[in-house]
Amino acid sequence: MIALLKRDLVLAFRAGGGFGLGLAFFLIVTVLVPFSVGPQSALLSSIAPGVLWLGALLACLLSLDRLLALDWEDGTLDLLATAPLPLESVVTMKALAHWLTTGLPLVLAAPVLGVLLNLPAPGFVWLVVSLLLGTPALSVVGTFGAALTVGLKRGGLLLSLLVLPLYVPTLIFGAEVARRGAAGMEVATPLLMLAGITAAVIALLPFASAAVLRVNLR
Repeated sequence: MIALLKRDLVLAFRAGGGFGLGLAFFLIVTVLVPFSVGPQSALLSSIAPGVLWLGALLACLLSLDRLLALDWEDGTLDLLATAPLPLESVVTMKALAHWLTTGLPLVLAAPVLGVLLNLPAPGFVWLVVSLLLGTPALSVVGTFGAALTVGLKRGGLLLSLLVLPLYVPTLIFGAEVARRGAAGMEVATPLLMLAGITAAVIALLPFASAAVLRVNLR
């Protein structure tokens, strides 16, 4: 499994997909928001948690269509399906590689971009905490969507339509944790809900993704 993870990480960097593209998109969204809503510091402070979370979510979405498509095209996915390694483990490693190359860089970049949106000082810690808890769920859900659409022509648009509704609960509670933290309010309830969603997704969706892949590979 470690070898598979290293392979996916190398391919992600060589293909020029998730890492640079996600960060560039995240930066563009953050820079353009002040131009669209105005330079008022109070307004930017109030919307900063939601904007940063939405930017991170959309940045994660950008590279999902490449998660399994390349392996499908060159036949690697068929080999992985017949290998002794359980398909659930393959899917888990794919999701982990996506998070390491897309989700984790976004988590690290979020505080820097929060400065551009005048995020209140107490909100930086909670923004990072919420993204650390929430972005793994985005990668796992995205892997499930990629498994559903693998092999389909123009599957990228369908993938977005399938995955975005599943992202909504994570977005709601992740942004709420960051918003409450920035306002100095109690964050325990949305934080627990966010953690519960991530734990449930990680526990269940690899099995669903593997089942979908077995059907698609028949």
